[in-house]
Amino acid sequence: MTTMNDADTGDADMGTGVPFAELGVPKPLVRVLAADGKTTAFPIQADTLADSLAGRDLLGRGRTGSGKTLAFAIPLVARLGGERSSGADAMRDFRRMRRRGEDDATMRLPHPHGLVLAPTRELVNQIDEVIRPLADAYGLKTVTIYGGVKQGRQVSALRDGADIVVACPGRLEDLLGQGLLSLESVRIAVLDEADEMADMGFLPAVTRLLGKIDPHSQHMLFSATLDHGVDGLVKRFLKDARVHAVDSAESHVDEMTHHVFVVTQGNKHELVRQLASGMGKRILFTRTKYQAKKMAAKLVKAGIPAVDLQGNLSQNKRDRHLAAFSDGDVRVLVATDVAARGVDISGVELVVQVEPPADPKSFLHRSGRTARAGHSGDVVTLVLPGQEKEVRQMMRRAGLRIKSVEVTPTSPEVEELVGEHAPLVNGWELPAPAPQKPAGTGRRARARRRAAAAESHAGEREERRGSAKRGADNRGGGKRGGGKRGAVARNGEERRRGGNGGGSGPQRGGNAKSGGFHRHRRKSAPFRMGSGKKR
Repeated sequence: MTTMNDADTGDADMGTGVPFAELGVPKPLVRVLAADGKTTAFPIQADTLADSLAGRDLLGRGRTGSGKTLAFAIPLVARLGGERSSGADAMRDFRRMRRRGEDDATMRLPHPHGLVLAPTRELVNQIDEVIRPLADAYGLKTVTIYGGVKQGRQVSALRDGADIVVACPGRLEDLLGQGLLSLESVRIAVLDEADEMADMGFLPAVTRLLGKIDPHSQHMLFSATLDHGVDGLVKRFLKDARVHAVDSAESHVDEMTHHVFVVTQGNKHELVRQLASGMGKRILFTRTKYQAKKMAAKLVKAGIPAVDLQGNLSQNKRDRHLAAFSDGDVRVLVATDVAARGVDISGVELVVQVEPPADPKSFLHRSGRTARAGHSGDVVTLVLPGQEKEVRQMMRRAGLRIKSVEVTPTSPEVEELVGEHAPLVNGWELPAPAPQKPAGTGRRARARRRAAAAESHAGEREERRGSAKRGADNRGGGKRGGGKRGAVARNGEERRRGGNGGGSGPQRGGNAKSGGFHRHRRKSAPFRMGSGKKR
């Protein structure tokens, strides 16, 4: 059985032996793939590319890690890039908008031509990392859309040009509701990890989003299973779809070795600490967010640098923790099932299921974080004495028959898995992010800001002048002492001055410049003798 990393899709010796060029992949994309060491296709790519490149609707079924991302990224970019080169997409959109009588404001909205929906923010970012180098070959722009962060940057990116949008359903629907983009020009729509979106309750939003897309567009749906309503999406939105199934959703990887360790509650924490103390990367799975946070903190206190990945973290912290684990700054990641989909990190040697998952699908998704792209890996499931029967039944449904072993933290089976112990690091803390230099701190930037400020002030002064002139016109046609309003202005000004010593002599009324009288700066009344003559 061949395995493959969703995002790192291609050591040449791990493919089917069929070069991408022979499968109809355009030359610009073949060159990009070859530069990244990808020359031959994996099974799901080789099976689907002929249909997807031809524009047919597609249903791809396969387990996690089978290479689905590149299987839809290649036809997505190839078809949109080809239309961009010929100018057919722009002309088609223009004719459609004019035919519908859309106004200029609607036409100026971002109208992406490609859409990829995924369940998690991590998966959205990793899909974008696969698509972006391919899109660059045709000058196409990609934009990621997901919640947990302010929408300002995402909206700006959309307005700067968005040919392909990779999004989580919730935030995308929110932006659509605000009228910040349109999906009417989408030519290709991809739904990745559809079964996971169903499990997370996203299907109603997904259904509404797909309903806003032209039904004649190409639809590609990738899912490990068709349960929980996914089959309804297939029937409603996929027309005469070609079905490609590479691996069963309940299949396991030959390069993966499973272990079931039965441990007492009293020894469990120390056993976890031992399994986390090795030199290689390892992921520890818990069932709850609180457990993940608490376990990571305990490991750090014990001298083992670790970070958590769970739903209560902000997007910035999630990104920092994933980057620290991916870059090797820490070797231990403690995660909830939110990371079972979308975490694509090479070199994970060991997966420890601290709490057994609830079902076979979750078990295999967790396990799939190791033994990727043909590499080997170990999966340890920790079981308390009362959980043995339940776990045994779940593994049988997943196609596994593993003999459980009773262990303690010092058992030979544990030491063999741990291997060399990493040095302890007391008082470890994740380094704070480096402060970013504010954009535009040089001499030219300061000059530009001064010029912009001067222009802004000039505009404000001009606006005040115009406002004053309009006020003068409204108060008396711009004539001194004109009409009833002018008299009112004169009387008001006289009261403000406290009289003029005798009340005789002419008074200044409104004028064209001040609109009756100047509200901010009044001229002093001329000094008069008792006879009323000016001195």
